[in-house]
Amino acid sequence: MTVKEFEFMLMKGERLVKKNERPQSIRIDHNTTISQISFVDEETVEMRFRYTVTYGHVGNIQMEGRVEYEGNATEIISLWDREHRMVNEIAEEVHNTILSNGSFEALILARKLNLPPPIKLDIPRVKFSGKGKKTGPDYSPEIA
Repeated sequence: MTVKEFEFMLMKGERLVKKNERPQSIRIDHNTTISQISFVDEETVEMRFRYTVTYGHVGNIQMEGRVEYEGNATEIISLWDREHRMVNEIAEEVHNTILSNGSFEALILARKLNLPPPIKLDIPRVKFSGKGKKTGPDYSPEIA
């Protein structure tokens, strides 16, 4: 059982306020939703999804797409039709795939719309301090 194929079919975003009207603190919420599951073949289903990032009244980003999931198609669709849910292991894998792929695309759209990054970015930083460090013309710190 695994995600076989993933693709976006819609990407849109909007900033609802001017750049200088943006409040200092913005709550950023992420939501993934499976809207439809359909039969592809005996071992594959297609799942339609929506991934939304909201920035309160400041803006939003929305993406839609499809995931092909390989597993027992009959069982997956049967549970979906009966209870409108998936087995936890399948749901976890599918939603994490959507989040991991969608977060990077949302980051790019947010930058273009001048919205804050939708994910926490831990960018490596270099700090030079004078204590106990060698100095000289032939010494440079190694940065990896």
